[in-house]
Amino acid sequence: QVQLVESGGGLVQSGGSLRLSCAASGSIFGIYAMGWYRQAPGKQRELVARITSDGSTAYADSVKGRFSISRDNAKNTVYLQMNSLKPEDTAVYYCNVENILRTAHWGQGTQVTVSS
Repeated sequence: QVQLVESGGGLVQSGGSLRLSCAASGSIFGIYAMGWYRQAPGKQRELVARITSDGSTAYADSVKGRFSISRDNAKNTVYLQMNSLKPEDTAVYYCNVENILRTAHWGQGTQVTVSS
């Protein structure tokens, strides 16, 4: 059983910042990649940012230059620093952990709301 505990969501004004954290524990069998996805009302879930075990990162075009993903391998924790937030960043953000067998695990989601 894998547990993902997310924190850091909330309400912020446009232009503000938030930092999301996700700590993984349990029977992970080696983490390959950790990342964040988001889903806004009426829209499909989309990749926001992802980081692999060797430090390679990928970002959605809409967040490049504003968001930064990092991880602490010793703590099995991934972070998402979100700066210059916009109302269109409003969504439920989900942590995703992919193990070396490419099995994906999801967090429960944390709400991020950006007011204009």
